[in-house]
Amino acid sequence: MSTKSESCSDNCSSCQEDCTDRREEHIDFSEDLHHMSSVKKVYCVVSGKGGVGKSSVTSMMGVTMNKMGYNTAILDADITGPSIPKAFGIKEKARATEIGILPSKSQEGIDIMSVNLLLENDTDPVVWRGPIIANTVKQFWSDVIWTDIDYMFIDMPPGTGDVPLTVFQSIAIDGIIVVTSPQELVSMIVTKAVKMAEMMKIPIVGLVENMSYFQCPDNGKKYKVFGESHIDEVAKEHGLKILAKIPIDPEISAACDKGEIEKYDKGYLEPLGKMLVKIEEDKMTKIAVASENDTVTEHFGHCINFNIYDVEDGKIINSESIPNPGHKPGFLPNFLNDMGVKVIISGGMGGGAVDIFNEKGIEVIIGASGNAKDAAIAYLDGSLKSTNAVCDHNHD
Repeated sequence: MSTKSESCSDNCSSCQEDCTDRREEHIDFSEDLHHMSSVKKVYCVVSGKGGVGKSSVTSMMGVTMNKMGYNTAILDADITGPSIPKAFGIKEKARATEIGILPSKSQEGIDIMSVNLLLENDTDPVVWRGPIIANTVKQFWSDVIWTDIDYMFIDMPPGTGDVPLTVFQSIAIDGIIVVTSPQELVSMIVTKAVKMAEMMKIPIVGLVENMSYFQCPDNGKKYKVFGESHIDEVAKEHGLKILAKIPIDPEISAACDKGEIEKYDKGYLEPLGKMLVKIEEDKMTKIAVASENDTVTEHFGHCINFNIYDVEDGKIINSESIPNPGHKPGFLPNFLNDMGVKVIISGGMGGGAVDIFNEKGIEVIIGASGNAKDAAIAYLDGSLKSTNAVCDHNHD
């Protein structure tokens, strides 16, 4: 290892010397959403190579989550090969306004942004260099007004080039869905995706094997057109989940060609959709504090109100106050359980209520006092512990 030379300019970012005084500079590439946008969760759909049906999987994921009742959006980051608008039959162009770009909407209300929605003709080629393409993708995030989106899916170009790197560095990604096929290349494709995800510190949700088999409509038999699948051993090797195995289905291609992907309804990706919802539910915790306005009540059953705190990643992100709906044996534990409460905090509580909460897997913290929100925060940082303040009756 070399030492610092006399001619050193202290500009490590432009220097190739590996000296003992070298200082790595951390550069923040993150891009902010448009100030009028709201996007809760973002998942990238990636593949190590083209031709595996990544865009059709992205489209079907958007349709699946939309049918499940979530506001859904698709950002088409495959700038030189955009196909999302065609799959949804979108003809209307995105609109540029003084405050930002408004995405186009599918017939069922999915927000979609693609370079094809800005070009005069869909068939115009995008002959741009890498930095311009990457910057366009960033603008799709920062300049487009994404209104109240629960789930956004980003259709990535194949490989690990400029655009994937830009997206992973610029946008807060919640997870990666890797699309592959049963061919021998699957191991290399998945390994590339895994290594890039590890470099970018982004979790991989799992693998989707497209064109997994063909099921004959006449005899019902499954034929492995591309040979034996290797996805199971590859998934095991990298500790990944297999999210879906989608067959070769001519109806998928026909639906995309006709712009009617929203009418295709075989439900292949519904389990994945439910899994994404469960991931978020598992991250989210509801804490209820039995209160007298903003103060922890001494006795659970006779509180005036419940202060409910939504917690994500250990932080309170939302709160509301709900009046005590009534005091009768066994009612309140079931009422709070139906609301999705996972933790109940109170000054004291009857043994009957404690038993019911325990049966439902809800953590009970008793012996608390003071400000309700402070008690919830103390629970989250581990400084609030339960005491034995169980009341000597069972009428909660």
